[in-house]
Amino acid sequence: MKVQVSFVIILLSTFGAIAQPCVNAAREVAPVLSAETRADYEKKLIEAEAVHLEKPNEADSIIWLGRRTAYLGNYKKAVWIFSSGIKLHPNDARFFRHRGHRYITLRCFDDAIKDLEKAADITRSGQDIIEPDGLPNARNIPTSTLQTNIWYHLGLAYYLKGDFNMAAANFMGSYNLAYTANKSDMMVASAYWAYMCAARYGKPQRASADRFLKKEIKNDLDIIENHDYYKLIKLNKGLLKAGVLLKEIEGDANALSSASLGYGLGNYFYYNGDKEKAIAIFRKIVNGNQWASFGYIAAEAELHRQRPQGEQ
Repeated sequence: MKVQVSFVIILLSTFGAIAQPCVNAAREVAPVLSAETRADYEKKLIEAEAVHLEKPNEADSIIWLGRRTAYLGNYKKAVWIFSSGIKLHPNDARFFRHRGHRYITLRCFDDAIKDLEKAADITRSGQDIIEPDGLPNARNIPTSTLQTNIWYHLGLAYYLKGDFNMAAANFMGSYNLAYTANKSDMMVASAYWAYMCAARYGKPQRASADRFLKKEIKNDLDIIENHDYYKLIKLNKGLLKAGVLLKEIEGDANALSSASLGYGLGNYFYYNGDKEKAIAIFRKIVNGNQWASFGYIAAEAELHRQRPQGEQ
């Protein structure tokens, strides 16, 4: 199903393509969607385009056009749409936050860091706001805020570059904001990635992180979406066995839970000294079809770091 794009977006997208070399060179892999899901996404994209054509300069109309475009796997086009929004609304942090997310998808980590740091600067002294979900959960309750997402994605960008110190600082920034906003799902996600950063530094840092998990992350939180991260936290608290989680990912590398659970479990083996098993799990993940998921991208980054220096 073809969707017409307005002239202003085409014009600004062309400019963005010239100005963004990493995006131009980036690989882009569309998500595997069921026929029903694809039809739903395309319908919502058409609706977003209709709103944008009616209100082409309104920030919300551009943001939702970009978000709906990305859900169908057109990540580069989404980046260019968000870039057009930045030209019209240079002080709206949402455009930098969403473009930063899609830079991560396209493996343009340095560009993501620049955008997300800009978003953090814009919102640093402002009031946080709930961020509406483009893909609502079963309860239709948003689980994050604008600022928690900015700091969380900034942590991810640094983590994927292998800068675990900066990543941990930003994940903890997200955690603290999520705690203030009483968003358990975001607390769990941010705390888990922060824990993985600490575990990479050795026993003293990991011991401190263990104490943090035990004290701060309760065992009876009401989680809406981030069940995988909650399971992984319980794994590291000794409340779940690795073998139980391993069985969950052995069946199908293409399930989203395999990418998130799989990466966390592989990392668990890695920082507990079983690098061979960890690498085997990372390879299983990248043989799946969840190319845009953070677990997949992280597994891909791990495998790249394991290559001999100079090997492409």
